[in-house]
Formats: sequence, structure tokens, C-alpha cells
Amino acid sequence: MELDFSKLGGLIPAVIQDAATGRVLMVGFMNEEAYRKTLETGCTVFFSRSRNKLWLKGETSGHRLMVKEISTDCDRDALLVKVEALGPGVCHEGYESCFFRRFENGDWVISEPRAYDPSTVYGS
Repeated sequence: MELDFSKLGGLIPAVIQDAATGRVLMVGFMNEEAYRKTLETGCTVFFSRSRNKLWLKGETSGHRLMVKEISTDCDRDALLVKVEALGPGVCHEGYESCFFRRFENGDWVISEPRAYDPSTVYGS
């Protein structure tokens, strides 16, 4: 069985979930090369749409995502990747998950404390 990379310009969305807690950490995109490298290395590799290149998660921060399990949906055009997150957080803004904002009473609010200071990891 092959994945269907024919939609979305050769990309498929990859929902990244903490294997231990079930929390969704982030959503990224993979092209065929990123998917193959993820399988080969056991570390999540994405295709960065903004940089137009492969991106090994954690290459700058060291906060890698080690693959524990990969599933696909019925159309074979999206992935669910269960991972062990190495590091205090996944989000480049310093949070455990990229989903740290919640819509409450008509406003988006930050719903958790920062897990790390992004300026110490990425500079100012």
C-alpha cells in the first residue's frame, strides 16, 4: 500500500501526537522524501512550506520527535504520527504543544505556561 501524495501539491498533513499522553503536539506536512526519511531515521522529518525544504524537527532546538507509531487515514492522504518528544516543548514559541491557545468567551487565550524560553534556544 502506498500513501497518496497527489493532493495538496505533493504534501500530506501529519498530525503529531504524544504517544504516552495522547495530546496533539503539532501538525506538519510531509512530502514523499520527508516520509521516507522519517521511516529510515525514526525521527520526524517534515517538508517546510515556508522554507521550501526538508526540516528535521529539532535540528535547531534539539527537541526531537522520536516515532513510536504511524497510522494513515482511509484515503491514505494524512498521517497520525505518535511520538516520544525529547525536550521540554515542541512549539517554537516555547510551549509543550503548538496548541496552547484556547477560544474562551469570544477570545483566544493562552491556556498553559511556557515550557521553555525560546530566546535561549533560538536566539532573539
